[in-house]
Amino acid sequence: MKTRSKKAKGRRFQNWVRDELLKRFPKLTEEDVYCAIMGERGVDIKLSAKAKKIIPFAIECKNQETFKKIYKDYGQAIYNANKQQPALFIKMNQQQPLVVLDAKYFLDWISYGK
Repeated sequence: MKTRSKKAKGRRFQNWVRDELLKRFPKLTEEDVYCAIMGERGVDIKLSAKAKKIIPFAIECKNQETFKKIYKDYGQAIYNANKQQPALFIKMNQQQPLVVLDAKYFLDWISYGK
């Protein structure tokens, strides 16, 4: 994949995350939640001070095919969920454990009761 295509793919995903946040937090504007410029240092989704009070996360976005194994494992979590919300806990040697959740479920969860 060409560098230009990779950046466009990443940009589309950042835009999706920004749009989903703005949809769930109607008190925030595009000045409160916006995408970093490609190649800019720091987080991918920039938050104003007002937005940081509501969304206490530093958001990094990755859209890569190297996650196939994680998606396979998450598929197993879905298969075994039996009407519950699947959550995949992952751990790599010398690294902190992580939790993988469905993005829309997570966004709905953090925006509940806004």
